[in-house]
Amino acid sequence: MHEILEPVLSLLRTQPHALQAACLVFGLLVGSFLNVVIHRLPKMMEREWQASCLDLQGQEVPDQPKYNLVVPRSACPHCGHQITALENIPVISYLFLRGRCKGCHAPISMRYPLVELLTGGLSVAVAVQYGYSHLTLFALAFVFALVALTFIDFDTQLLPDDITLPLLWLGLLLNLKDGFTDLSSAVIGAMAGYLVLWAVYWLFKLVTGKEGMGYGDFKLLAAIGAWFGWQLLPAVILLSSVVGSVIGIGLILLKGKTRQTAIPFGPFLALGGIAALFYGQTLAAYYLVP
Repeated sequence: MHEILEPVLSLLRTQPHALQAACLVFGLLVGSFLNVVIHRLPKMMEREWQASCLDLQGQEVPDQPKYNLVVPRSACPHCGHQITALENIPVISYLFLRGRCKGCHAPISMRYPLVELLTGGLSVAVAVQYGYSHLTLFALAFVFALVALTFIDFDTQLLPDDITLPLLWLGLLLNLKDGFTDLSSAVIGAMAGYLVLWAVYWLFKLVTGKEGMGYGDFKLLAAIGAWFGWQLLPAVILLSSVVGSVIGIGLILLKGKTRQTAIPFGPFLALGGIAALFYGQTLAAYYLVP
């Protein structure tokens, strides 16, 4: 095994283009898996909530078919045709099938290849930015988590603890040594990230009587603070708020939405996190005193 791995690792270490190509392929494959996570994780959470409610009420929880990120196999929702390995090649299968199910020819959502391309593109950007280093591995995990959270929040307005909390702990682990920031800044960043949005939430609720965001947003900003430190939180919050406001106003003007229309904030926080990953030092330089 060592005789096989060593030449491969040497190639990735000495040839940046080989590393970038490997990250592209890996990102596309992970993007395909993230499509499963985005679709199934909320359904798994709903099943757990329903089972917990029945248990609290003293009712028997009925047996259900096994359902997780692996079982059952992916299938067409229209005809039940099980997706084969050849039909599940990222992007290529979608193009080969012309965006339709092989069994019933029902259209397949464009979002599937778009998630794969987005994940692959961000993976290449990580390889370009950080090269052959441990930071690339951690940054890839960060990107994958944010992609999944973004689309889950779009679909359900949920940011699952199953992703946000491990992301927070992983950021603190990274910053124990040779990370994106020092450990003290990471710990303060996690605390400040949570408390800032927690304070905004309660202030908004006291003034309007309504909830302006969910607790998942607090945890996501805490995770971003754990990765990059408190110093980047102002830039992340400002960018997220500006982009969110522009999109919200655009939806009101162009799509006929109202101010009461719920717009998930998680995707905008994720955008701020991606900006911190690639442009953190540049952003911080605008307002931090040297």
